Amino acid sequence: MSILLWTSEAMTKAMRAVTQGALPEGVTGLSIDSRTVAPGEAYFAIKGDVHDGHSFVEAALKAGAALAVVEAAQREKFPADAPLLVVDDVLAGLGELALASRARLDARIIAVTGSVGKTSTKEALRRVLSAQGETHASVASFNNHWGVPLSLARCPASARFAVFEIGMNHAGEITPLVRLVRPHVAVITTVEPVHLEFFAGIEAIADAKAEIFLGVEPGGAVVLNRDNAQFARLQKHAKKAGISRIVSFGTDKSCDARLIDLSLHATCSAVHADILDHDITYKIGMPGKHMAMNSLAVLAGAALLGADIARAALSLSQLEAPTGRGFRRTLEVGHGEATLIDESYNANPASMGAALNVLGQAQTGPHGRRIAVLGDMLELGPTGPDLHRGLAEVVAANRIDLVYCCGPLMRNLWDALSTGKRGGYAGSSADLEAQAVAAVRAGDVIMVKGSLGSKMKVIVSALEKRFPDRAAHEEAV
Repeated sequence: MSILLWTSEAMTKAMRAVTQGALPEGVTGLSIDSRTVAPGEAYFAIKGDVHDGHSFVEAALKAGAALAVVEAAQREKFPADAPLLVVDDVLAGLGELALASRARLDARIIAVTGSVGKTSTKEALRRVLSAQGETHASVASFNNHWGVPLSLARCPASARFAVFEIGMNHAGEITPLVRLVRPHVAVITTVEPVHLEFFAGIEAIADAKAEIFLGVEPGGAVVLNRDNAQFARLQKHAKKAGISRIVSFGTDKSCDARLIDLSLHATCSAVHADILDHDITYKIGMPGKHMAMNSLAVLAGAALLGADIARAALSLSQLEAPTGRGFRRTLEVGHGEATLIDESYNANPASMGAALNVLGQAQTGPHGRRIAVLGDMLELGPTGPDLHRGLAEVVAANRIDLVYCCGPLMRNLWDALSTGKRGGYAGSSADLEAQAVAAVRAGDVIMVKGSLGSKMKVIVSALEKRFPDRAAHEEAV
């Protein structure tokens, strides 16, 4: 028998809902997507930017949803016997359920934000904490005004640890979310020139990230990147918020979590570090200096929550990149193989630099090449052209053989590349697809990256379709 996440009575009370129809004893989960709702879950009919969830209530109930949460203004659309919880506003109701969830939790909670590395750090925390007790964490990148309350409301009362990712692209967005989560520990991975279209400068971005301090529980701690130029500014914000435990990570000798030595490999890294006076050597199952740096924050954060540092460090060897964020797939190309590095989920100057560094470390096969397929980095404002043009230096420094570019901003990189490194250019990912697929040969390593709006997943999907790996090929046969 499935364990109930919420009783119908508790949901009704938390959201101050009006009931309709025959309600179940409770629900096993929460969903906002009628396409993936599982039997026994509650379906929340949230109004999105494109679709109104009320249009899919019938489909969700047919799929086995135990009940649906709808707004009072639309309740007449549904049969009188439909199992419903009726509220004034569905998103606000979800927020109230999240508040009730936080109130019943006895878990130790950590929240992660930062310009780069939020999701990978959150996933690393999930990995290391799960090995030491029941752990709940946000799925995917559920870090916005609906993702955070949904993630919090989904947290089982029995959890020992909980990990939440909190994002923003405007000032003022983090404050209400962190006040919902009320973490015992907050981590800021780094502050970089991201979403510059919406900020006066990087200092304003730091100020917006510092909003995470406003929700930290009394006696809590924050973990900050001392190597980042905004460290002092963030430290000042933390002290102003009344936080006395400020833990720093980085390479500086004064860091509480300090990188002593780093050995980078094509698919992993070996780290020697001092974490809160624990001398420790460990392996990370993902490549890149950025992953090694964030692992310092992961171990410090885990320790502050009461986890065992040595066991946490061992767990880092099992890390795997999520889809779209460095996930690797082998492509069957003729009688050989190529490697696809899928970085298509998002991009900004810092993460693009990190991804190009990883590509530079990748091992090619005989006669193989390192190929970067890059789409526009968005929301950079007037600095966009220069930031794209500047990637030419990173490409050169990382021994990348060919670059394929798409989008008006990436035209600036294309023009800055030496002739020998120019693979191809197109106005969009759809138009670049054929060129990129045709270029692949055995031994190559191909990295695909761009902002979500650049739709680089189109090229990833085309490569996977044209060159399925052996497992996918056998399944198809």
